Amino acid sequence: MSDRSAKAAADLIISNAAEAVTCVGDGMGDIGVIRHAWIAIKDGLIAGVGSEAEIVSHYAGEDTEVLDASGKVVAPGFVDSHTHLVFCGTRVEEYAAKVAGHSPEKLKELGIAMGPSRTVELTRDTPAEELFAQSKKRLLAMLEYGITTVESKSGYGLTTESEIKILEVSKRLGEETPLDVFHTFLGAHGFPENLTKAEYLDVIVSEMIPQVGERGLAHFCDVWCDDGYFTAEESALILRAGLKYGMKPKIHADAYSYIGGSDLAAEMKMVSVDHLNYTPVPVMEKLAQAGVTAVLMPALDFAVKHKQPFDARNMLDRGMKVALATDLCPACYTVSMPFVINLACRLYSFSVEEAIKAATYGGAQALALDDRGVIAAGKVADLQIWNVPTYKHIAYQLGMNIVQTVVKNGKVVVSQSA
Repeated sequence: MSDRSAKAAADLIISNAAEAVTCVGDGMGDIGVIRHAWIAIKDGLIAGVGSEAEIVSHYAGEDTEVLDASGKVVAPGFVDSHTHLVFCGTRVEEYAAKVAGHSPEKLKELGIAMGPSRTVELTRDTPAEELFAQSKKRLLAMLEYGITTVESKSGYGLTTESEIKILEVSKRLGEETPLDVFHTFLGAHGFPENLTKAEYLDVIVSEMIPQVGERGLAHFCDVWCDDGYFTAEESALILRAGLKYGMKPKIHADAYSYIGGSDLAAEMKMVSVDHLNYTPVPVMEKLAQAGVTAVLMPALDFAVKHKQPFDARNMLDRGMKVALATDLCPACYTVSMPFVINLACRLYSFSVEEAIKAATYGGAQALALDDRGVIAAGKVADLQIWNVPTYKHIAYQLGMNIVQTVVKNGKVVVSQSA
């Protein structure tokens, strides 16, 4: 015991977990389960993972807090690598009408506003303080579902002033909540009604990106590359402009057509390529070779009743790195990663193990983060405790929240009653 103080006693020990899902291992299906696991945490980092004897002898001290996880599962915090977190209002009337089978013409007849343009209008007109309040409520709900790191895109402004407002709200969310929020500039999410495409492209490259970059408001730059949006050539122009200001490239590609966006992702070795509903198999193989993470969003395909759901099994079988994300937005209003996992397993042929790893380690890779998404010494102590005896319940218990405790940077930030 004399060397215990020299090694510095842990701040927190999670004891006797039935299973620790470390997500350490080769391949998307290897989640490195340790049974009867103990985990030591010091200064916001994982200090050690092992047996009771190993952890107690090395890390227990007089002031160490012990969190009993007997009969429960410990997993890394979820990393949600694709959200449109900051927006105003909902499109609930549109969604309900479409669920009922009404055509766009019928919605127009009923006076129901449709599509992203409605969200853009509401978001532009909403003061930053109200936008922050609405977004914070969603973000804290995500935390209760085990999400500890979130990517937040702009894109519902489409003017320089509004895009900056969204990113400033996003930055404040990261500062004033327990979660880590990573910000993505997505001015290329559509087009404003008062400009031609060429005029708006010039605004993005010559005005928006420099102002966002000089203010340090975005970690990433994103673009929607699809029929009716930006071409692969235009996307390359935007993303290379972002790179000059340190914004790493991401891309919405192949969601409703294949026009070369996923090829560009492989060529530029982007951080991630998202959607991929129409991606040809040879391009999947190029993405696997380039090490680009595919971000897949089963809740979005479900919510919009996509006519061509993405082919996850093909991507996984070709060795692609894959992440699962909520795609929280007015068209896909979910804060629940367990729900995303439910859908991924039942509708998209993920194994339970692949889905868990895609929502943790995969999400971290889709944000170029190597310090989280796994349970291993030296990694950020972002953990969740599930009130179930085995990890397989995360896919089995449909629509339920099995998350009981969330630890963020080594501190308990959510504690639900058993």
